Amino acid sequence: MFFHKSDKDRPENQENQEIEKLRNAIEKTKLDTSVSSMLQRELERLEKMDPGLPEYSMGLNYIDYVVSLPWNRFTKDNLDFKRAETILETHHYGLKHVKERILEYLAVMTLHSQRKFRILVVDDEEISRTNIEHVLKKEGHQVATAIHGLDALEKMKDQEFEIIITDLKMEKMDGIQLIESVKEVSPDTDIVMITGFATVNSAIDAMKKGAAHYLPKPLDLEELRSVIRQITESRKHLQMTRSPVLCFAGPPGTGKTSIGRSIAESLKRRFVRFSLAGLKDEAELRGHRRTYVGAMAGRLMNEIRRLGVKNPVFMLDEIDKIGQDFRGDPSSVLLEILDPEQNTRFNDHYLEIPFDLSGVMFIATANVIENMSGPLLDRMEIINFPGYTEKEKVQIAKHYLVPKQIKEHALTHLNINFTDQTIIKIIQDYTLEAGLRNLDREISTICRKIAKLSVENNETSVKIDQKSVESFLGLKKYRHETAGQQSRVGIATGLVWTEFGGEIIFVEATMMKGSQQLILTGSLGNVLRESAQTSLSFIRSNADQFSIDPDFFRANDIHIHIPSGAIPKEGSSAGITITVALMSLLTKRAARRDIALTGEITLSGRILPISGIRDKMLAAQRAGIRKLVFPEQNKAEVDLLEPDVKEGMEMIFADEMTVSLVDSILMPQS
Repeated sequence: MFFHKSDKDRPENQENQEIEKLRNAIEKTKLDTSVSSMLQRELERLEKMDPGLPEYSMGLNYIDYVVSLPWNRFTKDNLDFKRAETILETHHYGLKHVKERILEYLAVMTLHSQRKFRILVVDDEEISRTNIEHVLKKEGHQVATAIHGLDALEKMKDQEFEIIITDLKMEKMDGIQLIESVKEVSPDTDIVMITGFATVNSAIDAMKKGAAHYLPKPLDLEELRSVIRQITESRKHLQMTRSPVLCFAGPPGTGKTSIGRSIAESLKRRFVRFSLAGLKDEAELRGHRRTYVGAMAGRLMNEIRRLGVKNPVFMLDEIDKIGQDFRGDPSSVLLEILDPEQNTRFNDHYLEIPFDLSGVMFIATANVIENMSGPLLDRMEIINFPGYTEKEKVQIAKHYLVPKQIKEHALTHLNINFTDQTIIKIIQDYTLEAGLRNLDREISTICRKIAKLSVENNETSVKIDQKSVESFLGLKKYRHETAGQQSRVGIATGLVWTEFGGEIIFVEATMMKGSQQLILTGSLGNVLRESAQTSLSFIRSNADQFSIDPDFFRANDIHIHIPSGAIPKEGSSAGITITVALMSLLTKRAARRDIALTGEITLSGRILPISGIRDKMLAAQRAGIRKLVFPEQNKAEVDLLEPDVKEGMEMIFADEMTVSLVDSILMPQS
């Protein structure tokens, strides 16, 4: 048997080199003492281990992973307020309340960066107090002085101080006693001890009591200035890295993800997005224990490692569609990740070392927040993204969508003109949505057709008018003729809110001989079924008031159906629509199709407020309906809506189902 020298020597040398390389990396990386010592112990264990064991390579990979994390690397935030405002306005039309919230956050960060600290100097020597006060005031801080510990405590009653600089030996109360008293009253105050009697024991005692730094006399004022800068920079950093946890909620295509990118761009932070839709295994977020073969960290830590910074903008997309099965509950892991009180020490199972996530700016997106757990919602600030009005869609198409599609389809050399009427026709006849995705697709289709014509016919100028739209896109896909349709007995028009925005529904009611059964069809949820039962009970108990035969249900069955039976429906806002459909059926009076209703009804006939008012009004606009019935308690919300949303609309506000209200909705009996 023959051995080459390299075969015998290389493995041992390579192993020693790898361990030495990791040891140097640990020393270079500024880790906490606890983390550093733990990694050193792990290296010592590996040195004694047989390199042929699987645990050896697993241990090396683990240490390499921990060292490569950005423990102390941050992106410096750009706090140029005007620049951020310009970016948000340039990239997005409308969404004023969203932009306002982001600018508020930037304003708070700017104030933290410019903040001056309150410092209390405690020393029984006047010349020492004066010198320190002079140096710190030149740094821009607010400085107060005290002659001994008791004087300092008296001043702390009137004012809060972030930093206290105190002498050790003083009359009435010395520095050690002052530290103990201050930590009881204000645990977050940083204390710097200075003394001419510096000893190892006094330094250790001061540190144990809570002093942040210990400086000997005669005092080096430059060293003091450096220590104070270190403390203030650390405090500013902690304040500025505490980001809000935002949740953008609204229909698809309303700009939730894109405005997240704009936030990252305005702050000059790194941006990362991953979808939580269908996520069922909590290990994808928290990682696997190292004892498992093939164990790895969670996606959160992997993305932070890939980005190389500790304060990126993290977009958690589709948080309302997160799953749950036998592999755990990922939403419970998010409780820790998104809670500012817990995420300072996030525990990934693979790391087994707490990692501070407080610098990460988390932004979640959701279509329907009602499906999410209460504790998770409680940890986020909900910012609603409503649907767009027709006028807003026209402006967005002209200034954003059309130029983008022209550029993407290499048509910049052509003179292409989309008129306002052309865009309106595309919106009305080829899209039916709260957002902009389908509008963007239709514009893209037109640009592809123009590209083909350009290649075939060498066209140099193309004007897109209403006629050419039909030639490019074919027959119109949607007909908004709800208001013009014939009114029929037993059919009422309602407004509901879905994850895709506001929608028009039709509630149909019919009656046949039977045995007092209420039949409900159309994939209705439990709440909607209860609303139908409530409506029937209200009518039966008030039949005389509405000129209805009290015995109408004795030998009959009533069937209530909401079309599009394959689509699940839930909620209480269809209550008055169901009630009107039943009254139309029982009084033989047709319900007007140009009136849409929304509101929850009670057994006593009260009409309760509902949500999604803006999106429901936009759905009515799209359907050509101009008269709406809303709960009285929603009037204040309607009054605050933009003029574009209310334009051409007639609103009826009601707080209970009365004969006069029913007469305004039902047509006279023929």
